[in-house]
Amino acid sequence: LLSVAITASKQAGEIILGNAGGADVLKSKANSRDLLTLIDPLCEKTIRETVLATFPTHAFLGEEDVPPGKEASAAAIEAKLQQLNDADDNDNYLWIVDPIDGTSNFVHGMPLCMPSVAVAYKGEVVVGVIHDPHRMETFSAVRGRGAQMNGEPISVGQQSHIGDAIVAMGSPPAEESMKMSLAALPVLMPKVRTIRMIGSAALMLAWVANGRLT
Repeated sequence: LLSVAITASKQAGEIILGNAGGADVLKSKANSRDLLTLIDPLCEKTIRETVLATFPTHAFLGEEDVPPGKEASAAAIEAKLQQLNDADDNDNYLWIVDPIDGTSNFVHGMPLCMPSVAVAYKGEVVVGVIHDPHRMETFSAVRGRGAQMNGEPISVGQQSHIGDAIVAMGSPPAEESMKMSLAALPVLMPKVRTIRMIGSAALMLAWVANGRLT
């Protein structure tokens, strides 16, 4: 599972690098801040084909399969898991893929965008891969075995005081989520070392895992 997830992520990463100067917006989803480019479905197709070539009976859930909004995302995952439970000829594995996390960054040529791949077994995530093609850093984790970057173990930061923390926050496209994020700024900013808004949730989580962010 892990090796296929890494291979698929790297293949999608090569497509992202090949279009690193930016990309045209195919359409917006929830609003003008929630974008989809021509490259998103190409990356997703590459990942899907790589996965299904090795695991043809595994289920696959990509960005193209999900309408915008958190409720739609939750419903799509629930529906896929229910299909797995109802089917007689499956392995109970579900691949969950964001082909380009940080699409707005990608559109504007910012090297802060990458594929994000997870594998769930019977509803529990067992493998995760975030491949950053711009820095050639592959973050991976297998449940119960810790996290790695390029095959070497990594660990979170050792800060014990909030004043030493470098905190990342998002700029979510949904208005409700955006208001919640902005409300946290005046509370956190006076207490931490600094706050960064990177534009890729996958990258922020990977950087928490290796201590770059707290």
